Amino acid sequence: MHRIFVYGTLKRGCVNHAYLGGQRWVGVAHTEPRYRMFDLGGYPGMVEVADGLSIQGEVWDVDDDCFAQLDLLEDIEGGEYLRTRIHLKPPFEESRIQGYLYLRPTERAPEVGECWR
Repeated sequence: MHRIFVYGTLKRGCVNHAYLGGQRWVGVAHTEPRYRMFDLGGYPGMVEVADGLSIQGEVWDVDDDCFAQLDLLEDIEGGEYLRTRIHLKPPFEESRIQGYLYLRPTERAPEVGECWR
């Protein structure tokens, strides 16, 4: 099992949530204020910055197959996202939870604040 932080279209009630079908929801989580989130045209991208916000998302326990499917969805091989450790606030601060950071330029993308809706 792997623990992952999701902050956009994978969250409950969102368009890509079916990718987490059969996985275990752990709870709502907030990042340390190290990130900014941008609207990339129907889906968000989170980047790490010096003057960040606390981004709200969800923590899930996922199996190996789901983890591999998420990597495909997030286009890890194509260089759109990087799966890496995400720094979360309590009660998840000690956990080595991974999530997806956006790797491409965000200059023209509007910022969406702390929560993707």
